Amino acid sequence: NVLVNTLGKMPKDLFSEFEGKSVEQLPAGDVKYHQGFSSDLMTPGGPMHVSLAFNPSHLEIVNPVVEGSVRARQHRRQDVDGRQVLPVLLHGDSAFAGQGVVMETLNLSQTRGYRTGGTVHIIVNNQIGFTTSDARDVRSTLYCSDIAKMIDAPVFHVNGDDPEAVAFITEIALDYRMEFGKDVVIDLVCFRKLGHNEQDEPMVTQPWMYSLVKQHPGARKKYADRLLAEGSLIDGQPEKMISLFREALDGGHHTNKTILSNFKPPYTVDWSEYQNIPWTYSAKTSLTLRSIKALSSKLTTVPDGFVLHPRVEKVINDRRLMAEGKLPIDWGMAENLAYASLLKAGYGIRLSGQDSGRGTFFHRHAVLHDQRRQGANDGVYIPLDHIDKSQPTFTVIDSLLSEEAVLGFEYGYATTEPHELVVWEAQFGDFANGAQVVIDQFIASGEVKWGRMCGLVMMLPHGYEGQGPEHSSARIERYLQLCADYNMQICIPSTPSQMFHVLRRQMLRPYRKPLIVISPKSLLRHKESISSLEDLIHGEFKVLIPDESDIKRSKVKRLVFCSGKIYFELAALRKERQLDHVAIVRIEQLYPFPHDAFKEHIALYKGAKEVVWCQEEPGNQGAWHRIQHYIERHLVKGQKLTYALRASSASPAGGYFALHAKRQSAVLNAALGLND
Repeated sequence: NVLVNTLGKMPKDLFSEFEGKSVEQLPAGDVKYHQGFSSDLMTPGGPMHVSLAFNPSHLEIVNPVVEGSVRARQHRRQDVDGRQVLPVLLHGDSAFAGQGVVMETLNLSQTRGYRTGGTVHIIVNNQIGFTTSDARDVRSTLYCSDIAKMIDAPVFHVNGDDPEAVAFITEIALDYRMEFGKDVVIDLVCFRKLGHNEQDEPMVTQPWMYSLVKQHPGARKKYADRLLAEGSLIDGQPEKMISLFREALDGGHHTNKTILSNFKPPYTVDWSEYQNIPWTYSAKTSLTLRSIKALSSKLTTVPDGFVLHPRVEKVINDRRLMAEGKLPIDWGMAENLAYASLLKAGYGIRLSGQDSGRGTFFHRHAVLHDQRRQGANDGVYIPLDHIDKSQPTFTVIDSLLSEEAVLGFEYGYATTEPHELVVWEAQFGDFANGAQVVIDQFIASGEVKWGRMCGLVMMLPHGYEGQGPEHSSARIERYLQLCADYNMQICIPSTPSQMFHVLRRQMLRPYRKPLIVISPKSLLRHKESISSLEDLIHGEFKVLIPDESDIKRSKVKRLVFCSGKIYFELAALRKERQLDHVAIVRIEQLYPFPHDAFKEHIALYKGAKEVVWCQEEPGNQGAWHRIQHYIERHLVKGQKLTYALRASSASPAGGYFALHAKRQSAVLNAALGLND
């Protein structure tokens, strides 16, 4: 109904999908009920572009995705108040009351970083939810719409058997939204004539209700009889209208005569330049010293009289010294330089998450606060807003305490705007599993199912430091399990310059795939995890970092591969024990796996008969189960692959620090062969 009558999808195309014929060849595709569609309609106010979002069967999860897409379209048009782009969400009654993401999305509606000027919610209330349900079981409120009271949204309950009342209420709802810029809800009280799907028989569980439904003539017949009774139609007209409509359907013609053919909307984005680009496509991500100094000056300049917190003042002063080469580059400086350089190059940036302005671990400080501020709107300075007079926007948001809706929002934004770097940062990588539906159904599979490209960056702080099972693991294994069809990138930068280059690479090359960054925690202040100006001037993102010690390759008998923080612990223990027969190599990109670089590198150590994969995580977690097959593929004759890791565990990490230290020591000793 919506596809054909409102958006103008050709009936013949819809029917071909019911016949199992594919209109567009995709690696996986999706069922017809999940397909999106867009068209252009002529209205009294001029051409209007209408889009139906692609969506999975996970009820209501598409809501924040739509909101994010709307926000991106509004931003493209500089539509600050939401006067030009309107989000409309269609809900089921049981889903609106039952799915938590509904509450999360409503909570976004008036926040600074996520508001879209109000959403029109239409609940298709069939009064029984999903055929077998009972109103006494599906909610604890009188109305299915009661959750909307949390934001004081007006709710209009309207009889679906009265089309004119529905049209009238819809006009009122739209007027309210446009006048006040807030959400409004239409509770369309109706019924489902058939069951939950084509094979369902509702009489089995709802005999009372469906005995009444079977006696109901249908909304169309009731309305036709009413029009005949009041003289608005004459005998035979309803049947003639139905006949003409069926002829259009049978002929495969448009039923909506307002459809504009071959019309190109003025704000259309061309994604073709990002198609069929290999992951090996290179881009120059280095900067000149002159550029670094100019950007650093902007990043470390604060307004006169602006009083920084003493700890933040030291951070800013240190960054000035870093730009002069008097201090090594740290993680916070490298990341801010990456953002500043992209803004200078014309790419907008949107960074969100809990504590994103300051950074959970006190390292970013993208937002500065005057310690004398007395008002909510006073005393805030964002250096990245002042890089260049003609720069695009830099948006940084300390989000509400939500993972699911916020990540869904950012995905929707990123799939709509390829020219902005969109970054979502988890407070700890562990917490991203609160948004697992978004990761599974959209981020990992959206392109192979629907052809929706996305350059979203997820930053997931990760590292075993004795903080327990909820503050240690970003669950690398889950992302690797989802990797196929070159659908995303999994990177674990171990130095500030690596973070700098991977963020710049994400925008500077025409490659729009989700980037999962397993980001540091304690490593942010590790004295060995630093970079130099030279690393930014002449470097690039290295998918693999060779052993950086002065150990001769000909003497190496044991070759250890690892990723992330544990490298520095291995290197320190190797130095302490004076092990001159062990080489340690970092794999900085786990997917797509750098086969060529790995093969070339392992061939340099033909004398190393012992090849070890080392990780902090338990054996049933981390990268081991995925990466072992990649490593084994490239072993040279006589080499044997073993591992050093925690024993398989139901929990990602121990909760007792002493236990953590014992297990960490065992992993390090095993990796370096100290237990042999």
